[in-house]
Amino acid sequence: MSDVVSSTANNEGLLDADTPGTVRMTVAAATELGLKALRRIGYSEDEVKIIIDHLIDNALCGYKFAGLPRILAFAQSDRNWKPRFPVKVTHETPVSASIDGGNNIGYIAALRATEIAIEKATRSGVSIVGVYNSYYSGRNAYYAEKITRAGFVTIHTATAIPRVVPPGGARPALGPNPICIGFPSTNGPVILDMGTASVMWGEVVLFAHIGKELPDGVGFDAAGRPTRDAREALLGGVAPFGGHRGYGLSFAIQALGLLAGSAMAAGNVQDFAFFFLVISPNLLIPGDRFPEQMTELVRRIKGTPRQPGVEEIRIPSERAFRERERRRLEGIVIDRSVVDSLRAL
Repeated sequence: MSDVVSSTANNEGLLDADTPGTVRMTVAAATELGLKALRRIGYSEDEVKIIIDHLIDNALCGYKFAGLPRILAFAQSDRNWKPRFPVKVTHETPVSASIDGGNNIGYIAALRATEIAIEKATRSGVSIVGVYNSYYSGRNAYYAEKITRAGFVTIHTATAIPRVVPPGGARPALGPNPICIGFPSTNGPVILDMGTASVMWGEVVLFAHIGKELPDGVGFDAAGRPTRDAREALLGGVAPFGGHRGYGLSFAIQALGLLAGSAMAAGNVQDFAFFFLVISPNLLIPGDRFPEQMTELVRRIKGTPRQPGVEEIRIPSERAFRERERRRLEGIVIDRSVVDSLRAL
């Protein structure tokens, strides 16, 4: 495979189809494209390496909107062009840390929080870490995978500025507010990572950029009227998933953002924050037995009798991890307009 391949001839057997509006890139080529774009919008060499590793992993796992297109959102964010300061711990105990992100993007601040949470849990068996004064942390499972590979169970949530319209509302009041829960097993991490919005905000941004419509019942314009136009939804918001259930979960995650320090930077209770709870299974299940039990739970669920025509019962994270290995070989498919925009930065 050459560094950049564009093909519409034969999509048979490929995870992602080639179209006239897409470019297929090797991981190396996509990485280089992203590195150059990140440098042009002001990130240092150390920073671009941290960010691009996360973005490429997102793309490999099948989250198209969370890959290189996110760099365009960084460039358009006012916070990207404001002064940044070193990430620092402002308060800590043996089992906790409150971290001022220094207006650094969350890919950097949340990674440091992950490292601190693992360090503290290794010493004490449990840790709680909160990050504030940061934004855009990316895909929660990226951090949870690092934590579970270190042998811990984790609950990780992220809050943001209002993007989600509560049931009956005409204006957004909650962030997309994903929640991620990760478990170690003898076969590797098992991770649930889900947003509480009906569509992730990064997808709205990408759809607006490439001119793709939103599904019915997802978006609202600035006046609170339903819309399928992603550009109009950027001025309004999106619905929570699952009606009042998704709304209730989103509300609880926003409250955990307060615990993580969301109001500490500017007094805004509807702001970005990242919360990490990390637990050693040995606190409750001694003898390193939990990973084996987790593996057995997965085995039993996957062994459930299937409905006719169903090939497999999957568990959370299984698809992403499986597809990640295939895309390393097949390459990453990116919208041509995104590639052109990244090169134009």
